[in-house]
Amino acid sequence: MDNELSEIYAFIGGIAPFEQVPLERIVKLVSHINICYITQHQQLPPDSLKATNTPNFYIVRKGALSYVKTAVKTELSAQERDKELIGKYGEGDICTVFCYPDKYPDIEVIAEEDCLLYCIEKQALLDCFSDTPAIIHFFERSAAERLKNQVTALHEQAMVDATLANTGIDQLYQSPAATIKLTSSISETAQKMTELGFSCLVVVDDANKVCGIVTDKDFRRRCIAQGVAPSEPISAIMTADITTMDVRNTAFNALIAMTSRHIHHLPITDQGQLCGMLTITDLMYFAEQNAISLTSQIHKSSSVDELVELSQLLPKLQIRMAKLGIPAEQVGKSVSAITMAITIRLIEIAEQLYGQAPVPFAWVAAGSQARQEQMAQSDQDNALIIDNSMQPEHASWFEKLATFVCDGLAKCGFIYCPGDIMATNPKWRQTEAKWQQYFHTWISSPDPKALLQCSVFFDLTTIYGDTTLLARLQQQTLARTQKASLFIAHLSRNALQFKPPLGFFRDFVLISNGDNKKTMDLKHNGIAPIVDLARIYALQQGISAVNTIERLRQAASTPALTKASADNLIDAFEFLTTLRLNHQASRLSHGRKADNYLSPKEISKLEREHLKDAFKVIKTLQDNRQAVY
Repeated sequence: MDNELSEIYAFIGGIAPFEQVPLERIVKLVSHINICYITQHQQLPPDSLKATNTPNFYIVRKGALSYVKTAVKTELSAQERDKELIGKYGEGDICTVFCYPDKYPDIEVIAEEDCLLYCIEKQALLDCFSDTPAIIHFFERSAAERLKNQVTALHEQAMVDATLANTGIDQLYQSPAATIKLTSSISETAQKMTELGFSCLVVVDDANKVCGIVTDKDFRRRCIAQGVAPSEPISAIMTADITTMDVRNTAFNALIAMTSRHIHHLPITDQGQLCGMLTITDLMYFAEQNAISLTSQIHKSSSVDELVELSQLLPKLQIRMAKLGIPAEQVGKSVSAITMAITIRLIEIAEQLYGQAPVPFAWVAAGSQARQEQMAQSDQDNALIIDNSMQPEHASWFEKLATFVCDGLAKCGFIYCPGDIMATNPKWRQTEAKWQQYFHTWISSPDPKALLQCSVFFDLTTIYGDTTLLARLQQQTLARTQKASLFIAHLSRNALQFKPPLGFFRDFVLISNGDNKKTMDLKHNGIAPIVDLARIYALQQGISAVNTIERLRQAASTPALTKASADNLIDAFEFLTTLRLNHQASRLSHGRKADNYLSPKEISKLEREHLKDAFKVIKTLQDNRQAVY
C-alpha cells in the first residue's frame, strides 16, 4: 500500500497545478481521493456516483475522455442532438465540468477508452487549498481561459517592458523649438532656417500659439515648384493642419502618430503652449536599428552589396525587439516589411540593369512573408504573375529578373526555398491566364499531393508591380473556393497531417533522434496547424485577408468557426509565436542560426503548462475539422 500511495503522491504532485505544492498538502489531498473505473463509451459521472449528485473533479490516471456540447436539432425531435467536440482529457488532465455546471451547460463527458480516474469532491479540494487562491483559480478556468489570461499578461508585460512605451517624450524632445512668426515672408523663413541649420521651423502667432510647420520639402514642392514669390507670407506654403502632442505622452505614442501620418517632425506642447520639437531621428537614435530606420536605408541603397550589409542588421533587430517585449505579431510585420523593402530595391536595381519590363507584371510573395508573419533568416517563397500580353521574346527578361532578385535575397540571408517555390522556377513565372488555369485545376480537380505543395499559393501578396493582376486572381479564386466542397475537404485532410506534439501521458512528444533530438518543432507542429486552419476558414467563407490573425477574426461567428474557437486559436497562435520569437532571439544572440526547435527545458514549468493548453486548443479544432471531413 505504501508503494501504491507513493505512486499516487508522485503522480498528483507532477501535474498542474500541484507541482510546487508541499508534500503534506498532497498527502491531505490524496486522502480524499476515490478511485473509479469507467468503460469505453460510458458517460461521467460513473454509475456509483450518480445517486449522490455531488460535484466532483476527475483526474485521468489512465485512458482518455472527450467532452462534447449537445444541442437539440429541432423542437420535434428532442432526442436527436448535434454534438460538438469541445475538448479532450488525457492522462494527468483534470475534468472540472461537473463542478461548474453554469459554465459548462449541455455537456457530456464520454470515455473514449477504458479509464482509471481519481475522483475528488469539489468541496474537499477547495478546502485543501482555501489559502492558495492561484490553485482555486486554476480550476475555475478552462484551458482556453488560462491560455487567454497568459496571452493578456504577455501583452501587458510587452507594454511594460518595451522601452519606447515607458519612456516619456520629455526625455527625448529638443527644446526650445525653432519658430518663425506667421507674418514672416518665405525668404525670411528660408534665411532663418539656413542660419540655424534646421530642416524645419514651427510657425507661431504673436501669442506663441502653433499655426503650422514649414519644412525643406514645403520649399521645394509648394514654393519653387509652384512659382510662389519669396515675398509671400510663409502661411502660403506652410502645413497648417498639423499634429502636435502633449509632453506627458510616451515616446511609443509619438512613434505611432508619426509613422501613421508619415511625418518626421512633431511639435511638443505643454498645456497647449509650444515647448519643443521631437523628430523621427530622435526616436531612431533612441531605438537603434529600428525597423523604420532600416527600411529607409534599404530604399536608399544603390547596390546588392549595400543590401547585404544592411540585411545583416535584421537578426540584431529581431533580438532587440524580442528583448523590448514587442509582440511577436508586430515583429513579424516589421521583418516582413523589411524583406519587402529589400525585394523592391532588388527589382529596382534589376530594372536599372536590364531596362524596364516589356509588359506589366506583379512580383508576389507567398507564405509567411505574404501573411506578414516572417522572422529573420526565413526561406523565400515568391512568384511572378505576368500580363497576358507577354510574347515568347519577353521570357528572357523575366528570367533574368527572377534570377537577379532570388540570388540577391539569398545573399541577404533569405535562403532558397527547399521546395523551389520561387520565381526562378519557370512553373511559377507565368501569365495571369496560366495562373488562372492553375487555380482552376487545384480547386475543381483537387489532388491531395498537389495541394500539399500549392497551398502556399493561397497566401499571396503583391510586392511590386501591377496589383490588379493578383487582385483579379484572388477574386476569382475566392468565388470558386466557397462552393468547392471537395477542394475544402482535401485541404482539410492535408492540414490535419501536422499534429500538436502532445501525447496522452501529460507530456510532449519530442523528436527522438537526429540533430534536433528531444525538441519539438514549434513551426510545423504548433504554428502551421493554426495557419492551415485559418486559411481553410478564409477560403471557405470567401475572406480575402491573408494574415492568420486577421483571417481568424473575420471568420469568427461564421458557419465555419465560432467566436469562442476563433479567440482560442488567436490566443494559441500569439503564445506560440511569442515562444518562437524568444527562442530564435536567444539562438541569434549566441551566434547560432535561428530555428524552430524548442526544448521543453528552455521554458518554465508554467510556460510548459500554457504550451500544453495551446496544443489542446489546436487539437480540439483539428478534431472538429476531422469529424466534418
